[in-house]
Amino acid sequence: MSLVIRMRQQGANSRQRFRVVLTDIRYPRDGKYLEKLGWYNPFGEDGKNYQLDLPRIQYWIDLGAQVSDRVKSLVKKLAPEVVQKMTDKVIAKTEKARVKKRARAKK
Repeated sequence: MSLVIRMRQQGANSRQRFRVVLTDIRYPRDGKYLEKLGWYNPFGEDGKNYQLDLPRIQYWIDLGAQVSDRVKSLVKKLAPEVVQKMTDKVIAKTEKARVKKRARAKK
């Protein structure tokens, strides 16, 4: 099962609010979700327009959940170390693959 942390639209089209949720990647944007991880209100005051459960987000990222671009930008505002840790993990994985490919090419 592929998991993704993304936004789920709530409210009217002209006054949208979003829930930050953990869902299966195959579910539609506004379909069912596994866990609510926060909310975002684009019409609220700056600094008070979103709330995220960072420990749970970090837990799901550690288990392999992907993060949408918009949610990643919200997490980066609140806790840049979480995004940095994700980036470091991707860099380490690509470097490991690069070393493995070089080793195969030498044989």
